[in-house]
Formats: sequence, structure tokens, C-alpha cells
Amino acid sequence: MNLYSLPELPYGYKDLEPHISEEQLRIHHDKHHQAYVNSANAIIQKLDKARKDGADIDVKSTLKELSFHIGGHILHSLFWSNLAPKGKSGEKPGGVLGDAIEREFGSFDRFRKEFTQAAVSVEGSGWAALTFCRQTNRPMIMQIEKHNINVYPAFRILMVLDVWEHAYYLDYKNERAKFVDAFWNIVNWNEVNKRAEE
Repeated sequence: MNLYSLPELPYGYKDLEPHISEEQLRIHHDKHHQAYVNSANAIIQKLDKARKDGADIDVKSTLKELSFHIGGHILHSLFWSNLAPKGKSGEKPGGVLGDAIEREFGSFDRFRKEFTQAAVSVEGSGWAALTFCRQTNRPMIMQIEKHNINVYPAFRILMVLDVWEHAYYLDYKNERAKFVDAFWNIVNWNEVNKRAEE
């Protein structure tokens, strides 16, 4: 039976300092992300057992909960890989992604401003995401609530920023905007551009 697993970080726990502390990163990755993996796997096993035994389940609530935990796992997996130690991938994107951002937003600064506003203004817990619409051939910003609400179906996600409080509270307390500002120092533009090229 295939289940989800927690991905290893592509850098050390101290490598994102001072923007994300070792303690913050360990708790976020090892505790919070692991909890989404464990919960998604438990629900899948529950579904497998019910199907094997012919037992009834509350399909609506089970699938809603599964969507939440799978969304948490997938978004966190993307998040870890679109971060890099400062100086590893430049201050702004180049290549296909850089061209697409210039074309859509007029400038990188305009894109950064809109993405930042999306991240800061997520209601409650959620994410800001840079996505790509294959039908219109345009990059778009997506504001995700929780892990699974307001998602543009089938849009390729290129970059995400976790703005749940568990992502920044140890380092930034309740100052989400400071965390979002720090995020721009550790974006792995090489990885984000690779996703755009794919």
C-alpha cells in the first residue's frame, strides 16, 4: 500500500537563518508537516479498511478531512523546495519565469507587491501561491485559505508561502508582514523557474 511520507529538507535546519530559525524550522517541518502526513495516511488506511470490510463511512466528512491533510502535505513539500539559503539563487527570477512575470505584472517589483499583499491578507490560516494557467498562458497569484479552499483547479503551482502562524510565530510572533518580508531573502528562484519551465 502506497502512503505519503515526509520529505527531507534540501538544506540544513540552520541554513535559513536569520530569516527562519533552526527551532522554528524543526517544529514546522518535523511536527506540523509530519502531522499532515500522518493524518492523511490514517484516513487512507481507514478508507482501505472500510472498503475491504464493506463498512459504511461518512464519505463527505472523510473526504473533506483528507483534502485538508493532503493539501497540507503537498503545499508544505512545495514550500520547503522553493526556499534556499540566502544568496543561493539570486534576488529575483530570470529565465522563463522572469519573462512571464515581466509580461504579466509589468515588473518584478509589482509582482512582489501583489504577492506580498496576498500573503499578508489571507484570512486566518493559509498560503499565497504563484501559479500558472495553461489555458491563458499566464502566471497568476492564488490566495489559499487553510490548505484546500480557493484553489484554482489544475493550475500548476510554482511557488508557495506558508502564512499559517505555525510557520513564523516563534521568530516573528504575530507580525506576519515581517515574516513575508523575510521570505523574499530565501526564495529559491532556480527551483521556481524550473517548475515554470516544466
